[in-house]
Amino acid sequence: MPATARKTMPKTPDHPLEALIRSDRIPHIWCPGCGIGTAFAAALTAMATSGLDLQKTCMVSGIGCSGRAAGYVNLDSFHTTHGRAIPFATGLKLGNPALNVVVFSGDGDLFAIGGNHFIHAARRNMDLTVICLNNLNYGMTGGQVAATTPFHARTTTTPMGNPEAPFNLPLLAWASGATYVARWTILHTRELTECIQKAIRKSGFSFIEVLGPCPVNYGRRNKEKSLQTLKMYQERTIIRNDPRMDDLEVDFTRQVVLGEFVDKDRPTCIENYDKTCRILE
Repeated sequence: MPATARKTMPKTPDHPLEALIRSDRIPHIWCPGCGIGTAFAAALTAMATSGLDLQKTCMVSGIGCSGRAAGYVNLDSFHTTHGRAIPFATGLKLGNPALNVVVFSGDGDLFAIGGNHFIHAARRNMDLTVICLNNLNYGMTGGQVAATTPFHARTTTTPMGNPEAPFNLPLLAWASGATYVARWTILHTRELTECIQKAIRKSGFSFIEVLGPCPVNYGRRNKEKSLQTLKMYQERTIIRNDPRMDDLEVDFTRQVVLGEFVDKDRPTCIENYDKTCRILE
């Protein structure tokens, strides 16, 4: 190309999230059509526009496709062992209460091997924001059945259909004591971003479930292409704030409820510890 032509070429614009992304790690590992990138972008956009001090903000994740997110964010971040994202995040918050701590991981990491850590962090009301990308299976390790796989759905380990009932994640979070609980799909990007922004500003244990497709494993085995999944997110979901918590299971044979389900206040774990210690003194 002639030098004169090179000089007139327009400069490629920077990505709007350039400051929060580790460009040296790009391209990422996520498959075409995967929902994790959209959820990750929503989380970063919410963090960038929240007014939080990003120098005091960190992200923690576990093992799995979603767990790779911590490696792509240009913040203090921790890619932890399987199921242990919340204990690591708890340690960060207890060690330095001034930190804003976001956990970004998947349904398998947070609710199978990590399930016990989740319920106790919510019970204690640890001041954490937990974002769970729920793709309904173990996407990274071959598409095995997960604690969130819908009834009768096919996976590599349930080729004839899942015979077990899945977790109702918002119900579990509410019953464990979370002070903020919501659910969106990656199709509802604006609502999801606003919801994450609200959650990270709120004191206490916040939980957001994000439904996203896994076309290579879950979608292929259930004869569901990415565009079909997005159409399903559009046609078979309903936004309903303050619903019955036992009516929030993920069952796309009928309508799946989205929205903000819990928004309340109670003392955080650190506030209770400080109050107890003052009484004992």
